[in-house]
Amino acid sequence: MKTTIDIPEKELEDAMRFTRARTKRDAVVTALAEFNRRRRMAELVSRAGSCRDLVGVDQLRKQRRQA
Repeated sequence: MKTTIDIPEKELEDAMRFTRARTKRDAVVTALAEFNRRRRMAELVSRAGSCRDLVGVDQLRKQRRQA
């Protein structure tokens, strides 16, 4: 999908350098993918320990010692 946006040149240059992208498009796509990945991970971390059915770390260690 084509979209016209105004990105500050310095930010785009940094994104190209950090992502080692050869094109501006690749830099933007890579930066967006990385941003989304980090947000997904943060969401998972925020839910850590919220599932009662999962075995806790202490219980898992105890079971390993018994085996």
